[in-house]
Amino acid sequence: MNSDDFMRRVISRVAPVLAMVVLAACATPDVAQDVYDPYEEDNRSAHGFNRGLDAVALRPAATGYGTIVPNPIRAGVTNFSSNLGMPSVILNDLLQANFADAGHNSLRFVVNSFLGLGGLFDVAGARGHETRPADFGETLAVWGAGEGAYLEVPFLGPRTERAFAGTVVDAVLNPVNYVLGPQYTVVIYGTRAGSVLESRFVLGDALDEILYESADSYALLRSLYLQNRRFELSQGGAIETDPGADIYEDLYGDIFEE
Repeated sequence: MNSDDFMRRVISRVAPVLAMVVLAACATPDVAQDVYDPYEEDNRSAHGFNRGLDAVALRPAATGYGTIVPNPIRAGVTNFSSNLGMPSVILNDLLQANFADAGHNSLRFVVNSFLGLGGLFDVAGARGHETRPADFGETLAVWGAGEGAYLEVPFLGPRTERAFAGTVVDAVLNPVNYVLGPQYTVVIYGTRAGSVLESRFVLGDALDEILYESADSYALLRSLYLQNRRFELSQGGAIETDPGADIYEDLYGDIFEE
């Protein structure tokens, strides 16, 4: 692919999502401790769809995957999928002018890509070189875009308007798409599907409690998501003690990021 074709391909993907970025930047200002959910009726419908999808497809598939596929293979699939996502993380580090994390994550990507056989083995992590996550929703927050309204999106789960815009942009701009090309689509989506199933299997009891045992699973998941997302953006880390805090990010986010 020559440089002109590459640029045309990038522009053709970027143009449709620019409007979403503008909308996110103009969204309702942050309400740090409140829930802004003007679309609750539609969101609850989407939540019902996601809950039903989990019950009839994702949960049983994850149970089968976790019990049949040996742990070393599952770990390799998850590591490989995570490594494929690192160029997008590094790009967002650069867009945020966070050069320290960009260097840290770049080193991690290089080490795992070469010494970890394309990322199948987390060599960098074993040496204490952990992932420092970043996404375009966070980039929009750094740029001053408001959080906007709460959304629950079919298949994707909980989001804010800003986070949803970030998810779309990350999917479009992931450098892996332009390096590997469409012929590797099956590999990319296959490994991400495996990573999703692994997350659902590992977090199974916690998610079951939230979705099927709480009095109002929609309100609980909304609260957990917003608390965790706001904490991530303000403190730079996830709340590990909240089992459902970012669970839909783990389950559904990666598989739709190209």
